[in-house]
Formats: sequence, C-alpha cells, structure tokens
Amino acid sequence: MDISVVIPLLNEEESLQELHSWIAKVMQSNSYVYEVVFIDDGSTDSSWNVIENLSKIHAEVKGIRFQKNYGKSQALDAGFELAEGKVVITMDADLQDNPDEIPELFNLITKENYDLISGWKKKRYDNVVTKNIPSKLFNLAARKTSGLKLHDFNCGLKAYKNEVVKSVKVSGEMHRYIPVLAKNEGFTKIGEKIVQHQARKYGVTKFGMSRFINGFLDLITISFLSKFGKRPMHFFGLWGSIVFAVGFLAAAYIGFMKIYKLSAGQKAILITDNPWFYLSITAMIIGTQLFLAGFLGELLIKNKSDEKHYSIKETLNI
Repeated sequence: MDISVVIPLLNEEESLQELHSWIAKVMQSNSYVYEVVFIDDGSTDSSWNVIENLSKIHAEVKGIRFQKNYGKSQALDAGFELAEGKVVITMDADLQDNPDEIPELFNLITKENYDLISGWKKKRYDNVVTKNIPSKLFNLAARKTSGLKLHDFNCGLKAYKNEVVKSVKVSGEMHRYIPVLAKNEGFTKIGEKIVQHQARKYGVTKFGMSRFINGFLDLITISFLSKFGKRPMHFFGLWGSIVFAVGFLAAAYIGFMKIYKLSAGQKAILITDNPWFYLSITAMIIGTQLFLAGFLGELLIKNKSDEKHYSIKETLNI
C-alpha cells in the first residue's frame, strides 16, 4: 500500500463527505493504492454515521470510534497503529488542510528519503490575536528548545515514513511535538514544506487559548524527557547528591566549630539555636528526596507498561 491518510476528528459531520471525495480524487488521479483512516474522538454529532456510510461504499475507508473524547494525541496514536501505507499522511478533518498537497509530500518521503515532512502554513486564515500571534511565539520557543528548524510544529498536515509512526508513542497532548519525538528516536532527516491553509468552511474550532498554555507546559516536559526520560537518575540523582552534600558539609562544619570552640574554652551557642543548622538539615532532606525521585523514576521506566490510554468503542473495515 502506498499511502495511509490518518484523520482524527471531533464533531466534523459537515466536512467528512467532502474531504473524502477530495482525497479520493487526488489518489485516483495519481494511481495510488491507499486507505483513509478516520478516528472519531468521541463525537457527539453524526460524524460516525457519515464514516459508517462511507465505509459501506468505499472499501478504502476505515474507522475507529473512541468511547469518549480522549484527545488528538490518542487519536493519532490509534491511527498510527493501524496504518499500513509506506507513507503515512495526517491531516485535520475541518478542510483547512489541502489534500492536493499529498503527491508532493509523498514524493518528498519516497524519492528524497525524508523521514518526516511537516507542513508550514505560512499564510494563515485564523484570528491574528487569538491564534496567529500565540502560534508564532509557541513555534519560536519550540525551535529554540528542540533544535528543529521548523516554522509550524502544530500543523496537522504531515507526512511520515511508516517506520517513524510505528516508533513514536504519542500520548497526553504530545501531537504537537511528533517531529521532536521522531528526532529522539533517531530519525534525523526532518524537513518542512509550505502548504496551503484554507479558511474553516464548517463548524467552529475545537481548540481555545488553553492549548497554547498546555503547549508550553508540554514543551517543558518533552525537553526534559528528551534528555533524561530514559535516565531520570542522571538528573535527580546528580542534583540530589549535590544538595545533600552541601547540607551535610554545612552541618559538619557547624558541628566542628561547636567542638572547636568548646575545646578552646570559648562560648558556643547550642547547635539547635543556629539557623544555619536548620538550613543544612533542609538541604539534606531535599537532596534525599531528589535522589529518591530519580530512583523511583528508574523503577517506573523499567516496569512501565504499554497499555493504551484510550478505549475503542467500535471499528470499521479493520
């Protein structure tokens, strides 16, 4: 199979028929062997009914329906697990991503041997204040932190080698950082392509300003995980040991000075009356806690399970 198109969605009943027709037109004109995988992330409208009808008519249409709304990351993860095409293309279901971009994305992966191509919506039709400006700030921070020179981390239109999507685990709200996750797994040939962004035709956006706050928090998380996710003891253990050592040396110094003054016949205050004693004890406690955090982190990594963080209600053509 040439291409798997993975489409996560939430309450997009108006656009699904049109989107599928558009994708089918592009695929047939290029003679691709393909599948379209719709992941219904707990829609409350008739989106699943539309997908059911499409699957009855078109054998290439597959569907996954979640028990409830779990989020875009979990939807993509389910789609990635199912995808069979040698190139996997993701796009949003709201018709803001252009299926006409598919042939060039496919060629960049298959002919120029990119591991991943991320779309760049250079010209956007979103609200400048609530979306465009926060998006620019978010992408700037992501570039500086990750080292990837991408302009639009959050663009839903991306293309991957199949082995890339099988290697990354997308959870929480990490869908924004799939290029970073891929880089962490050793896929280094990552590029971008300017893609056409289209104004929303139906419905309303499912994302508010909170996604940018969550995005920055996720950025901090993934920056830490990329460096210490497989070896938390290297971070917590190191700093725990340093803080404990500082506290221990300070307490030893206070004790030594107490003994020295007493042996010299000088007046010395009680150790418990010395405020530095409590600071040193606090430092040792914090150091011990940091060390234990690293130790527990190592145990969790060694014993973590690969359980899915979503529940599938039903599937189609799978």
